[in-house]
Amino acid sequence: MPSRKSLLLVLCVEFLVALGAAILTIVAMPHFDIVTNVMILNSVSILSAVFQVVAQCLAKEGKRFIIPPLCSIVLIITGFVLFVINYLVFESSLEIKISVGLAIVGAICVSVNWWENYSTLFAGSFLEDISRDIAQSRNVACIISSLIRILVTSAVVAAYVPLSGQEWKSVKLVFETVVVSLVAIQLISSALCRWFAVVACKMHALRRCFILPMYMASITVLAVFLVPVMVRLPESNQTFTCLENFKPESSDEWLRLMLNDAIRTLNARDIVVHMKIGGLACLGCSALSWWLGLVLSTVYVWYLKIHRIERTQDLFVRPTYEGAFMEQSMLLNARFEIRQKIKKNLSPKETVKVFLCATMWHETYDEMMKIIISMFRLDKYRPKTMEQSYVKNDVEFEFHIYFDDAFKNVDNRRHANEYAEILVDVIKEVYIIFSEEDPCIFKPKAAPPPQKIINTPYGGRLEYTLPNGNLMMVHLKDKTLIRHKKRWSQIMYMYYILGWRLNRQYFKESEDSKELDTLKKRLKKESENTYVLALDGDTDFQPAAVMLLIDRLKLYPEVGAACGRIHPTGTGPMVWYQKFEYAVGHWLQKTAEHVFGCVLCSPGCFSLFRGAALMDDNVMKRYTTKASEASHHVQYDQGEDRWLCTLMLQQGWRVEYNAASDAYTNAPQDFKEFYNQRRRWGPSTMANTIDLLGSGELTSQKNSSISKPYILYQIISMAASILGPATVCLMISGSFVFIFKMDKNVALVLAIVPPTVYLILCFKLKSDTQITIAAIMSTLYAFLMAGTILSIIGDLVLQQTFLTPSGLFIISMVALYIITAALHPQEFSLVIYGLLYFICIPSGYLLLTIYSIVNMNNVSWGTRESGGQAKTTAVDTIKKKIMNATCCKCPCLKTEEQSEEIIPAETIPQSCCREPHLSLLVAKGAPVCPRAPLPLAETPSRPAPLPTPKSGDGEAMDSGGGPGGESLVSVLLLAQGPAVPTFSKKEQFPFPLGHQACGLTVSDVLSHHSRPRRPLSSAAKRSQFGDAVHPYASLAGPARMSQNTMPSGPSSTTSYRCSICGNVDCPFGAIRSECMSIACAAQLVLLAHSDSPTQLPT
Repeated sequence: MPSRKSLLLVLCVEFLVALGAAILTIVAMPHFDIVTNVMILNSVSILSAVFQVVAQCLAKEGKRFIIPPLCSIVLIITGFVLFVINYLVFESSLEIKISVGLAIVGAICVSVNWWENYSTLFAGSFLEDISRDIAQSRNVACIISSLIRILVTSAVVAAYVPLSGQEWKSVKLVFETVVVSLVAIQLISSALCRWFAVVACKMHALRRCFILPMYMASITVLAVFLVPVMVRLPESNQTFTCLENFKPESSDEWLRLMLNDAIRTLNARDIVVHMKIGGLACLGCSALSWWLGLVLSTVYVWYLKIHRIERTQDLFVRPTYEGAFMEQSMLLNARFEIRQKIKKNLSPKETVKVFLCATMWHETYDEMMKIIISMFRLDKYRPKTMEQSYVKNDVEFEFHIYFDDAFKNVDNRRHANEYAEILVDVIKEVYIIFSEEDPCIFKPKAAPPPQKIINTPYGGRLEYTLPNGNLMMVHLKDKTLIRHKKRWSQIMYMYYILGWRLNRQYFKESEDSKELDTLKKRLKKESENTYVLALDGDTDFQPAAVMLLIDRLKLYPEVGAACGRIHPTGTGPMVWYQKFEYAVGHWLQKTAEHVFGCVLCSPGCFSLFRGAALMDDNVMKRYTTKASEASHHVQYDQGEDRWLCTLMLQQGWRVEYNAASDAYTNAPQDFKEFYNQRRRWGPSTMANTIDLLGSGELTSQKNSSISKPYILYQIISMAASILGPATVCLMISGSFVFIFKMDKNVALVLAIVPPTVYLILCFKLKSDTQITIAAIMSTLYAFLMAGTILSIIGDLVLQQTFLTPSGLFIISMVALYIITAALHPQEFSLVIYGLLYFICIPSGYLLLTIYSIVNMNNVSWGTRESGGQAKTTAVDTIKKKIMNATCCKCPCLKTEEQSEEIIPAETIPQSCCREPHLSLLVAKGAPVCPRAPLPLAETPSRPAPLPTPKSGDGEAMDSGGGPGGESLVSVLLLAQGPAVPTFSKKEQFPFPLGHQACGLTVSDVLSHHSRPRRPLSSAAKRSQFGDAVHPYASLAGPARMSQNTMPSGPSSTTSYRCSICGNVDCPFGAIRSECMSIACAAQLVLLAHSDSPTQLPT
């Protein structure tokens, strides 16, 4: 409720405005011509121009901003003077003179209406305090304003008749239809004009779609009224009597009425009848002066700054508009800001911190590439290394990837799996691309990203500094150490970011500071400005989409989460079906929820959450509840994003939808994956909706966005979902009746039997078999639906009318989707998939519902399920043997199969175990060697490459039962690698055998051993594993060499005796006797190709 001072000012201002509007439109304007009546409305901008001049003088921001309003004042006053001269000189009646004075007084009174637009410019003044008070109680002020205007307008009308010397009996009655039609036209046209004007401003079409149309409105009205007169009556003297002799056709009756009204007042004036030049000049100059005065007084609108997302209350000061002064009120109501001089040292904006948190599991290479590229795009859009500027210091980004099940067992030890390795390779590849400033092919490639590997209690963490300074962290989760699945990954990053990163500094300050209230305020403010962007591992988005969501949370403090428009990607009929399904869901359902209440589900693939909303009571803490009941598994783990939004809604937060924020995610492309995905979504959506409806009364009291009518809407929607399968059965029975002309009862039985049989089979058969049966039935139902559509179309042609139940149904549905798509022109092409969606209705709303309900006990994720451990192949066996062939000089790494020491233990260097992850392969009970990394610069030169074996050598090697001498030599080439140096027994051996930094795998060697060999590039030689921790040290090595390159070293002509067989001509002859690791590798390879450890070539 406004204060007494504010209430008194509102009463006075609204009384003056209502009185001026009534006097001008009801009393004065009927005495003037059409040109004067249209143009005098532009004079209501006079006080706005005066306020602008005063505000600019007080601001002292320069003279160039004060010139337009000064010129506006002069022009409007000039128009008034010419207006008075025109009627005083050429008119002598007292009634006209009084009307002139009333018109000027009325225009000035109306111009007081927009005083609020300039009240805040007078800092610390009485007007500023009252304006703020009125803004806080805007609804009450609008109600009072409306009541005052109704009363004042009624009083002016009631007083005008007797004061003008008339009696109420002399007032002519007008047909009711005419009055109602004119009122309806005025209300609808003014409301649409205001709505389109607001939409144009929000769409950033301010100048071409708002300002110019408003300026041209007055001139257009004059043209509409005067041009027909000049065209249809070109030879008349424009007198009223000439219309009496004008005999229009019956279809031109509307033209006669318009012409009569247009020139009635013009004829009554001698200046028009006798074409007096002075009168015409005064009339035209006054009209032009008023119009130019309006244009100059609203020049500031051209420079109005509009953000990406702008609220109507920020664009316009008053929430209402003036129906009689439509274009003038819209222009003058636009918020006025003083144009300040550009200063170099501007205060920085309030910065928000955005944490992008993506959850991954078993994504493919292409899916990982999408999300990583999107993150690098955002890093380039908002660099952290740039100078702190006023414009682009409003948002800071930090990227986190939480990788579930990133480890696997290797010889009873935990090692990073192939998915984690793929992710690291993707990051390196994208980093190099975004680091290249000059794409010239002759320049060397950019260096790989600097990488830190940190051991953590949950597994490990990789840290990268992106090319533009932002930080990226990859959290590798070991499911043996921490709970896996998506919800627990979300809980992990919520507590890490909001519970640790956000609160840590304030806890430290609270130990030494006594100002706890100040710290609490700072913590609250920072939590409100901390956002978490939840992403999936295959999401693709642009920086503009993220900024739109950020703006939504920045503008509306009550918004706890915001989501965008999700576009499914992929190929095939299943993806086409989902594209139309997603489009209709966003076009109709999401927007309906956003307008009538608030969005109930913010999808976890692309949603922005406010930190304060997540940290609220019963949100983040309750989100950590472990599922202990059957309903918990369905609600908590199968639809975690919907449950999180439900918790936020119950705490009073609002969830919003932004249709302009586009994100793309992979959709299931086969039938089985689609059914498994919807098997999770359907029951979880129903469970969360029931939970929200169960607390509907309390939620509606606590959340202003959820009203009881909105709860009723959700109840109806829930009932429709429950009745969906039955509705589909009725539709199928109608199809039977329409196509096969059978009895309705028989058709209903035939429609019910197949779903019933499928329901029974779902209880008896395995999940995969159920899906197979559903696919077959979906195909049959699709043929039935297609036949139904064709039959309906044929029936419409035969009956030559669409006014049939089936025809009206089909036409109404098609019209609904086409009109909706037309309102979204960029997505209009998705209508093509509507036919596929229609014929798949039985599958999506009948069979899928049955499958989801029967398989609710299955709480697996359903998509990207691992197929178990792959079978061990021969190549995997060889790779495993070679990986176990570590430095044989170290007895702690010797396996139990080795019967004797090749080198005495006392000759072992302390740092021989260089590679960390190999130290985990130590047999139980064996001591672990201390690690002392050796810089690459200290690595001795490489030995000569192995000689190409002769045919006889190959036959000798094949005698051991292996696959062939050529493959054996290929494996030995891998054993030699780029890092087999020449050194004595006491020298350090920097690269144990099997180290992935060699740049090759067994499969690479087996496939490309016969290709020409080229020197190893400098990038491949660079060592990067540093102080890596054990389980994921293999991720730190440089990128693998290309498939057509092989390592080589300096040539050598020295021959060595084989340390195994003792022959000089042995294929292993190039192996120096001092380097026992290679001999050990050869022995392991031979063991892999033989049935007995003692079978060696002679």
